[in-house]
Amino acid sequence: MTAADRPVSTVGGQVPRVAVVGANGHGRWHRRVIAPLHAAGRLRLVALVDVRPVEPDPDAPVPDGTDVFTDHREMLRATRPDAVVICTPPHTHLPIARDVLTAGADVLLEKPPVLSLAEHDALGAVLDETGRACQVGFQALGSAALGELVTAVTEGRLGTVLGISTVAAWQRPDGYYTRAPWAGRRTLDGRPVLDGVLANPIAHAWMQCLAVAEAIAGRPVTPTVVELERYRVRPIEVDDTAAMRVEFRGAPPVVAAVTLAGEEFVRGEVLVEGTAGRAVLEYPTDRLLLPGDPEPRTVPGRVGLLENLLDHRATGTPLIAPLARTAPFTAVLEVIQHAPEPTLLDGDLVTTTGAGPDRVVTIRGVNGVLRKAAETGALLSELAVPWAVPPARTTLAEREVG
Repeated sequence: MTAADRPVSTVGGQVPRVAVVGANGHGRWHRRVIAPLHAAGRLRLVALVDVRPVEPDPDAPVPDGTDVFTDHREMLRATRPDAVVICTPPHTHLPIARDVLTAGADVLLEKPPVLSLAEHDALGAVLDETGRACQVGFQALGSAALGELVTAVTEGRLGTVLGISTVAAWQRPDGYYTRAPWAGRRTLDGRPVLDGVLANPIAHAWMQCLAVAEAIAGRPVTPTVVELERYRVRPIEVDDTAAMRVEFRGAPPVVAAVTLAGEEFVRGEVLVEGTAGRAVLEYPTDRLLLPGDPEPRTVPGRVGLLENLLDHRATGTPLIAPLARTAPFTAVLEVIQHAPEPTLLDGDLVTTTGAGPDRVVTIRGVNGVLRKAAETGALLSELAVPWAVPPARTTLAEREVG
């Protein structure tokens, strides 16, 4: 049964009315998710909002009767949607989400949901005041493979878990950093925006690591110490390569060793090291290897976050990624926001290919050292990597972030 074939989730017998704020860029991905659901009558796409003309997409045609706006407040007044997908720059999330929630609609909010715990608290207060729902766009949390990994961990198949980590090596050309005014920036017009490898492209794998830690702790985890090494290969304000270790109350440490300047492509793996063996989940493909398995296998099935939100509205189905579940991610993101500037890697440390917007910069030997960091739980500076710098160490205030 496909998503479009499932029974329609309605409130009061009405097909839910859905709008998208930020219809271009990554918003086109959300439109492609919505298109078959609209065609099957599971929802009705009533509005698209963007400050630029809506980009055509053959896999996400704009249905007849869908209104197009340049201002989300005008859209809310004119169309009265039941649920709104917000896919705008991160520093705009809180004010737009506040407007949507107070207008009486539920929200699917792209990650990162907000950029500080103060904003997290402010958004949580709006949810309490309005009684509305906020799902955060960590779609990898809907993975059946992640669910199977968590079950294996909690049932003791890995023994005592000693550490959790993620490793990824992607490549991004120069054009990636001109995709939007906030790309590669720490701030824009005096406001934090925080693009970067940990905050944006590899955030899903990092959030899956937090989900495993959460399962071990039996509740959303509380970060206590963050050790962070940040690097860059271009004149940008944020990291494109990073090593980070986070300690928690009630759960083993989590290490992230990731880059957008990789020599070979590594999709992104979540590693869970236990006394009885290691599990590896390739998060974009849902390929899972558990102790005793002869080889990785694909675990089919992902629950779409928009469908889950609609089911929550109709029947009270628990949200997969409620705002409260993302508080540990936001707590760490706030540390990254205030961390020292990333160290520039250049000269003989890097290799450059291509030209113009297609120019790619890679770090010599980076894949091997990132893999070793993920497998050992060490930071690059602890592995005697010649170009590594000592980590910035932050102790977080005692606070329940869940």
